[in-house]
Amino acid sequence: MNMRRRDFLIAGAAGVTLAGFSGCASTPSAPKARVAVVGGGYGGATAAKYIRMLDPSIEVVLIEPNEAFVSCPISNMVLGGFKTMADITTPYTALERTHGVKIVRDTATAVDVEKKQVRLSRGDPVSFDRVILSPGIDFMWEALPAMGGADAQNAVLHAWKAGPQTAQLRRQLEAMPDGGVYVLSMPEAPYRCPPGPYERVCQVAAYFKASKPRSKVLLLDANQDVTSKGPLFKKAWAELYKDIIEYRPNSKAVDVDVRGSVVKLEFGDVKGNVLNVLPPMKAGNVAAPFITVNRRWCEVDWLTYESKAAKNVHILGDSLQIAPAMPKSATMANGHGKVCAAAVVALINNQAPNPSPTLINTCYSMVSGTQSVHVASVHKYDEKDRTMKAVPGAGGVSAAMNEAEGAYTMNWAANIWADTLG
Repeated sequence: MNMRRRDFLIAGAAGVTLAGFSGCASTPSAPKARVAVVGGGYGGATAAKYIRMLDPSIEVVLIEPNEAFVSCPISNMVLGGFKTMADITTPYTALERTHGVKIVRDTATAVDVEKKQVRLSRGDPVSFDRVILSPGIDFMWEALPAMGGADAQNAVLHAWKAGPQTAQLRRQLEAMPDGGVYVLSMPEAPYRCPPGPYERVCQVAAYFKASKPRSKVLLLDANQDVTSKGPLFKKAWAELYKDIIEYRPNSKAVDVDVRGSVVKLEFGDVKGNVLNVLPPMKAGNVAAPFITVNRRWCEVDWLTYESKAAKNVHILGDSLQIAPAMPKSATMANGHGKVCAAAVVALINNQAPNPSPTLINTCYSMVSGTQSVHVASVHKYDEKDRTMKAVPGAGGVSAAMNEAEGAYTMNWAANIWADTLG
């Protein structure tokens, strides 16, 4: 397709879709190309912003149903009572006003690869030259048959997508009598945020220690052992919450008795006052047609993040089939967004993408109201195997939990929120 014909098609498409946009900045001339981004999380919002920073002549349309971004990292501190929902919420205002990203507040339901359109639940389709999907994760409710209905899901929360369920789970904990039992059931890896469940039980235990000292926390882990920062978490549990947290590995949930408040395991049942069940996870629903591995995850070209299942479709973040030792984390999704943005800009300008991208990951976990631990790693593209590989000797874990790392955690959060949304 030559540039003149493409410009004509873009202008024509804009004429039928822009009328439905809310809060869009005006475009003084026909854009060089249009990129649609589905999902305003760490991957999608970063990609949208950086495409505009790298080449303002490219039109970027971000499709996101929520009015504001709510961060999963730090959301466990809302459960602990150390942060509020307002503390972890950031508006999309800067993306629109500072960077000229056009935001459509709607839900993407499908991608029509042939017509190059994203279909929406309410509005007109959004046309694109390239589309970036960053829909996060969805849940495999079929693994827990009794949890298939809305009533069950409203009673037994996951709170693994920060937002209303985060606040609702906090209210359940506040309403629980002193002496009660909070049960967190977590799935086998891979799942979003490997250290997240272990941090969550620390935060809930910190709340109980201060306000409900006779209460207990029971962590049912489907894995054989703690999957991230194991020695650091076990030390925190022993030193800070010795008589509060009980850890049970090899405890895979197979169903839930919602009315009886019981988690059904492969071997035995566990009853609690507040159940918090994380089902197995898979790529976000809008990315389902591009799943290529285990009926759960999407494979991509790590130089461009273009799907191996469809051209002009790029996929980021937690929906990906991870490369070796690559976690599903906020920092990683933010890095995916930047590498993908640079590649998309290069491709639109008929240039070659960076042949050797490098990603840095850091995951902090607050083990109390003030103390934290971290794990870090560096991942570089391996040309021979065409995948990202961890760089030997780079990264590592904390020597011990401490308050300095707690301050680093808050600084990390402020920085990544500014980098993604500011």
